[in-house]
Amino acid sequence: MLQTQHTTHRSRSNSIAQLNTSNSSHFNSGESQHIRSGIPFVGSLNPKSRPSPVLSVGLVLVGAFLIIGYVYSGSGGSNGDKAALNRFEGAVSCSAEINRALPYLKKAYGDSLHKVLHVGPDSCAVVSKLSKEEDTEAWGLEPYDLDDSDANCKSLIRKGIVRVADIKFPLPYRSKSFSLVIVSDALDYLSPRYLNKTLPELARVSSDGSVILSGYPGQRRVKVAEMSKFGRPAKLRSASWWFRFFVETRLEENEVATKKFEMAAAKKGYQSTCQIFHLKSFTR
Repeated sequence: MLQTQHTTHRSRSNSIAQLNTSNSSHFNSGESQHIRSGIPFVGSLNPKSRPSPVLSVGLVLVGAFLIIGYVYSGSGGSNGDKAALNRFEGAVSCSAEINRALPYLKKAYGDSLHKVLHVGPDSCAVVSKLSKEEDTEAWGLEPYDLDDSDANCKSLIRKGIVRVADIKFPLPYRSKSFSLVIVSDALDYLSPRYLNKTLPELARVSSDGSVILSGYPGQRRVKVAEMSKFGRPAKLRSASWWFRFFVETRLEENEVATKKFEMAAAKKGYQSTCQIFHLKSFTR
């Protein structure tokens, strides 16, 4: 009987212990839930809030300005040359295109680039660029007034390397004074009446021919603010119009130079933003 009472007592002790353990567990769980529910800002410690739309737009604008600034700052060249070659904001500049076409012109003309005359606006910038090429002597003829020329341009004019002259009249050079004449952004502003005189003059002063860069029909060529300087809006003609006019003025295409230029350009995937014509020197 003693053994039976002992067993019964031990069994009651175990039941009480289990009950205490269960109550303790229930109390701890309830206390934990009460503590958590008693902190109203717990969920706000890791909010899933969306950023402000104004902040997002601001960041996008700042990024865009940084990218634009990087592109312009990394384009190379002096500030004066870059400003001159990009004078026509929002328009196509064939004078600036010369810089891109130069490697292929060298392939086409070789030694003929020894003494070059550039005719057209931004001639100071073009001459400065050409003069950096090895064994190249560059001269310029600016057909429009240079109201905002920089120090470098003024120096070139003072030395007589760049001259300002109206190309509607005979050019101030002797026949065959240059091996090659490059014309850009100039002939598009002349009427056929003056082209009849200017084209033979350009060919007269060259010994190995001339290169003419002209805009494509439909291109925007110049800002309205520049109209007073050019005197008239650009007349952008098709290639067929130009070839007919070359024939009328007795100018022949330089087929050898044209082929060399096109082959060199094709190898590098170069596509000009301007029409490029290669002509032989003018002979009477």
